Amino acid sequence: MSPVESLIKDIKNKNYKPIYFLAGDEPFFIDQITDLLEETILPEEEKGFNQTIVYGQDIEIGQLIGMARQYPMGAEKAVVIVKEAQHMSRTIDQLEMYANQVQESTVLIINYKGNSLDKRKKIYKILNEKGFYFEFKKIYESELPAWIEQKVSDNQFKIEQKAKFLLTEYVGADLSRLNNELDKLFTIVGADKTITTNHIEEHIGISKDYNVFELRNAIETKNIEKAFKIIKYFEKNPKDNPYVVSITTIFNLFTNIIQVHVTADKSKQNLAKVLGINPYFVQGMMTAANNYPLKKATRIISFIREYDLKGKGVGTTGNVTPSQLLIELVYKIMHL
Repeated sequence: MSPVESLIKDIKNKNYKPIYFLAGDEPFFIDQITDLLEETILPEEEKGFNQTIVYGQDIEIGQLIGMARQYPMGAEKAVVIVKEAQHMSRTIDQLEMYANQVQESTVLIINYKGNSLDKRKKIYKILNEKGFYFEFKKIYESELPAWIEQKVSDNQFKIEQKAKFLLTEYVGADLSRLNNELDKLFTIVGADKTITTNHIEEHIGISKDYNVFELRNAIETKNIEKAFKIIKYFEKNPKDNPYVVSITTIFNLFTNIIQVHVTADKSKQNLAKVLGINPYFVQGMMTAANNYPLKKATRIISFIREYDLKGKGVGTTGNVTPSQLLIELVYKIMHL
């Protein structure tokens, strides 16, 4: 069980802490925990007198401590939520005394987004020792498929492997958007219970056949006809298929190919770990490495850098479209 799952379980079991200091650079988890606390601690009829929401830029630390010291009115708990508390970074140390002598009838929830406490400071040590400090780091893109799988499973659904990776490719590490897209799919799929690439294509707008996932596969297998068809599709749908995403995908592919060549232990699990990718992609990487020897892959990186600059208008003449640049690049890659 992950730390986030463990925390959620405690909250659902009503094992509340007097302080939740929620910090780090992943706002999704901070919002998720805050929303859950807000939903579960007090019933609606008790919130009017016993729940206070303030913003860090609008309140002094002394005022906040005063609020936290107040007793609830006709309820077991009072809840104080501080949003955008990172704006209080200069005075947050003054929370030390309160952290050492908390008001047990208050749940103080502090959202410290995009930042974390200095681990050398006394306030961090106090909060951490008492189990009041929670820091949420952004998850790596290689971890996204597992995160999707877990959310899907938690909601008693299933998802096709390819559908999972399509979502990963197009939404990326924006967990808030990813969560919203999955919630939408749960509603749509209903009794079918399995999210497919057809659902992704129809309801999220990602083509199951013409996307960067398939473009990468076409380059890996040196299928130039398939690659050109995908690029032509991108030309008709430029908003959903920006040039920079295609270039970045191709660049990542060839940096990974080079890494495969220079890695001694080419077992599936080791390569997945070294490359920071899901094991699902390893076989494709091995195929690509066989098709592009180290010397060629290294030279292709220079091609990609050249076409990245051309996409920004450097070194081009005339009115060249992104799709023309991509076709030129892919042709060079496959005919080197």
